[in-house]
Amino acid sequence: MEIGARLKEAREAKNLSLESLQETTKIQKRYLLAIEEGNLHILPGKFYARAFIKEYANAVGLDPDELMEEFKEEVPKTEEPDGEQLSRIQRTRKETNAEKTPSSFSIFPTIIVVLLIIGIIVVALIFINQNMSGNANNEEVKEDDSVVINDDKRSKQPAEEDTKSDEENKTDESDKAQNDKNDESEAAFSVIEKGEGSTPESIVAFNYSGEEVEATLEAEGDTWLGVKSEDGETFFEEAMFNEEKSPLELKLTGKDRVFFKIGNASVLTITINGVEMEYPVDPQTVRQNIWIELNQEAE
Repeated sequence: MEIGARLKEAREAKNLSLESLQETTKIQKRYLLAIEEGNLHILPGKFYARAFIKEYANAVGLDPDELMEEFKEEVPKTEEPDGEQLSRIQRTRKETNAEKTPSSFSIFPTIIVVLLIIGIIVVALIFINQNMSGNANNEEVKEDDSVVINDDKRSKQPAEEDTKSDEENKTDESDKAQNDKNDESEAAFSVIEKGEGSTPESIVAFNYSGEEVEATLEAEGDTWLGVKSEDGETFFEEAMFNEEKSPLELKLTGKDRVFFKIGNASVLTITINGVEMEYPVDPQTVRQNIWIELNQEAE
């Protein structure tokens, strides 16, 4: 029996139509029919052929790994997407970045103009204030010399207070800069072990402060994905993950280690507590297994 016939038999045993299976798996009906008839060449690449077969197997209650092992001679032997698909993904990312860059820089001239106007207004107010103070002091000198002496004493005191205030402001700014630097260092990724081979398994540490840990996963295309913790809790059952299912938010609070099984790393972005993870291995190595260790730092 071929793999397509095996899958069709399981589908019919569950009394599922191709239309309902299409709704469940999000795989087009013509691809499901091609799998059942053994026409795997119709599918969009070897990587997607394997991914679609696994998704089909999950939907009809079969173990995808056992099925792939049983029919390994029939199923395409690589899960990597072809060069055309990778080029399209990379081109899309470049075009998106090219579109975003001009819009972000376009506001800088406006900001500069506003700052210049504010600066001119401030200088004008200071100049006017100094002239008014000078005129008032000259009138008091003419009326009574003793008043001038008293004015000198009063003028010295605010000057000392202004100097003290400037020093305090500098200290506050220095403390704020240091605090900002500490905040930036509170959450960060670091590579502990970099995997090797066609499916590298790496270990990455994420150091953070606070109580909550939340991961956000976003895909720009199709990728096989599975997420589970070391203690056995499953956050995302192995299945196809894509733009329609993005963004996926996972609460990882209280977990020490979380395992990510990724079938197409080039389209998947992983962010934890607002910090994006850089892949320990070049994401063009599409199949990657990553352990992320969550290390809470003492406040």
